[in-house]
Amino acid sequence: MAPRQRRARSRRLAVVAAAVAASAALASGPGFAAGAGVARVADPPAPTPTVPAPPSTVPAAAAPEPAVPVPATTPAAEASPAPAPNESPAQTPNQTPTETPTETGASPGASPAQTPAPSASPTKAAAPAFGAYLDYGARGVARIAELSAWLGGSDLRVGHTYLPGDRWHNIEGPAGFLDVWADWRLEKDDRMLVLNVPMMERNEEGVSDAEVRRLLRQGADGEFDHHFTALAERLVALKVPDTVIVLGWEMNGITYTHRCGPDPEAWKKYWNRIVTAMRAVPGQQFRFDFTPTRGKDAVAWTACYPGDDTVDIIGMDSYDQPSGLSFDEQVSEPYGLQAHVDFARSHGKPISYPEWGLFRNGDNTEYMRRMIAWMDEHRPLYNTLTDYCPHGVWQCGQNPRSSEVYRSLLSGRTDEPSTEPTTPAPTTDPTTPPTTEPPTTDPTGEPPVNCTPMDLGDWVEYWLGGKLCIRLDWWSRNG
Repeated sequence: MAPRQRRARSRRLAVVAAAVAASAALASGPGFAAGAGVARVADPPAPTPTVPAPPSTVPAAAAPEPAVPVPATTPAAEASPAPAPNESPAQTPNQTPTETPTETGASPGASPAQTPAPSASPTKAAAPAFGAYLDYGARGVARIAELSAWLGGSDLRVGHTYLPGDRWHNIEGPAGFLDVWADWRLEKDDRMLVLNVPMMERNEEGVSDAEVRRLLRQGADGEFDHHFTALAERLVALKVPDTVIVLGWEMNGITYTHRCGPDPEAWKKYWNRIVTAMRAVPGQQFRFDFTPTRGKDAVAWTACYPGDDTVDIIGMDSYDQPSGLSFDEQVSEPYGLQAHVDFARSHGKPISYPEWGLFRNGDNTEYMRRMIAWMDEHRPLYNTLTDYCPHGVWQCGQNPRSSEVYRSLLSGRTDEPSTEPTTPAPTTDPTTPPTTEPPTTDPTGEPPVNCTPMDLGDWVEYWLGGKLCIRLDWWSRNG
């Protein structure tokens, strides 16, 4: 490394060290991370996530917290910076989740791996391949085994992560970022790596519809093909050519720059160019997963479907929302769960649920029970629960009743999945115009109550693992 590079690196590390040291010196009580009145807002992938970021460790299993759960104490691995784009993440992080949601007979402070799991029932129905989104990097890989132990040895054969969508070089797969996931996938032949891939840089920067339309047309003309060729070459070089690519997910919403609504025809052409470019890389065996959100959202997701030749799996992100919507309504609404199953059947494709979990209706055991039953019935190729608050059950202490349901139903499952497309009799026409039900919205993490985010700059936030915020109530004259 040149002297100038060493000096620049030293200055960057000094900034990070100063921020961490200042925070640590002011450490406060539970619900804070590294600072008096400073709470962690998120723990995103470096440098910018394209999925709501989970809490850094498993939160306490007490009553629901008013803020996004964060650990009462900071494990050694938590103080470590997120993996840099040019550095390999640690292969086996030392820290483990410290607390688990409340369970009958479980100590609130027990580690998931130490808490006795329910006895596995030998008569349980075979389960599709499943897993959970636990963290974007090396900690996510480590937690797969810990969640498996909490589930009494259930075989979590699906690992799920997301590429950062901030800049093109990260969409190409930052050096070292995917290595730990590739290592996990290669440990067993029956494992599945699921990778969400943004179609655009600046993917969560509030880009206008006019600019999105222009970018989609550029993509349809092939201007961005080389980025996806580079990603495909990286995955093949890592010996994970069979990765499931969830490309341009939730395109029917308004959150992401890779949304479909501003120009569906250009979006479909662009999707097809990306798939063609990635399939042209020698050795690839990718499967491409077309995954909208449940319901109509901003645009009917059927209007974005790019065609059977470039789609291998038809997925759906299905959270328990909006408020007051029953599970039966989630099934029967236009572009809902049943329409998804019927559409996939009509196209001869398997289904998937890359994201699902609790949301607007709180600790809803009926949703948890019936969503698992729905997947057992309709046999998706895979499903991955989004396991952080407010969606999750293992790393989120605010859903203890749903946690018990999830754990009791999935403990001890080690059966092989079905890879066949679902075949229920169609009961709805997915092209039917939607009714007046409110559109679903993209689930996003909500900032802590009485907490104002601090703008420390991209580089400091990158090394700290997320934004920090100042609690407005940390000082009291009577405190």
